[in-house]
Amino acid sequence: MAAKKVSAKARAAARKQRDKWKMKRWYTIRAPRHPWDFKNIGETLGESDEHIIGRVYQMTLQEFNGDFTKMHVILKFRVKECVGQDALTTFVGHHHQTDHSRRQIRRYRGKIDDVVDVVTTDGFLVRLKPLTITQKRVQTSVKQVMRSKTREVLIGFASKNTYSKLQQAILGGELEEDIRKAIKPIYPIRSVAIRKSQLLQEGVVVEKGPTLDEIHAEEARQESELKAKKAAAIAAAMEEEESPSILDAAEALEPESEKSNAQNEESSEEEETIEEESSEDSPDYNSMTVAELKELLKAAGKPVSGKKADLIERLNS
Repeated sequence: MAAKKVSAKARAAARKQRDKWKMKRWYTIRAPRHPWDFKNIGETLGESDEHIIGRVYQMTLQEFNGDFTKMHVILKFRVKECVGQDALTTFVGHHHQTDHSRRQIRRYRGKIDDVVDVVTTDGFLVRLKPLTITQKRVQTSVKQVMRSKTREVLIGFASKNTYSKLQQAILGGELEEDIRKAIKPIYPIRSVAIRKSQLLQEGVVVEKGPTLDEIHAEEARQESELKAKKAAAIAAAMEEEESPSILDAAEALEPESEKSNAQNEESSEEEETIEEESSEDSPDYNSMTVAELKELLKAAGKPVSGKKADLIERLNS
């Protein structure tokens, strides 16, 4: 009896667990409106909007824009709002994989790192962590000068641009190039990177770029065009397989009388060629002597008596 009660409880728990999964639905994760135009970056599963808001979605920069040289860069997006099946996000930072940074550092090189907090024109507070690798080991005083120059470049760039522009500069390498140009005259450098960024405080969100409805309409149009192209390609391939060749089509259109005449002509030509070949192959017995004819008859196992005409007739038979 106890065993039956336990099994019943287990079945009820299993049904309850299955019902939870039925309640969940898929959400489309989208990048920020500006500057990424609500780009579709992934999907997630959740029971309701409350379970989705606050989640942090990570992906590589290679997956984001297709640049395989940036596969070591990890992007972070936090879901801030759900509109229907769309989970809208905010870019909250990035970081380089640890093994990639370690490969850049060697005993005979110099490492210059720093932590800089910058404020953009639209009020976003962002923490940046630059990393500079020199060709050779350098003195601490030289490192301090290069560190101060890097800090000036970062603070100056952020004070003149919005957070969206700062995102593009970090991910596109524009900010790293500005740092390289500023510190290269001080000492030869090997590489410059913003190895980590972190959003500390949000500011004023600028409503620029297409709306979510416009993005949905554009995605539906692209999907319909893709389906139409696939259908046209499949139809063309099927027509090529089913269509007869040019010779088959010509024979199908040719009248029956012409076909029969052509067949008769072909058969007569074949008979003539066979007769010509047989005539060319058969020897001229009339030009041979009686002795030669008898030798041929002996070889064939036939009688050798009689006149020349009889001998020729035996050879021809």
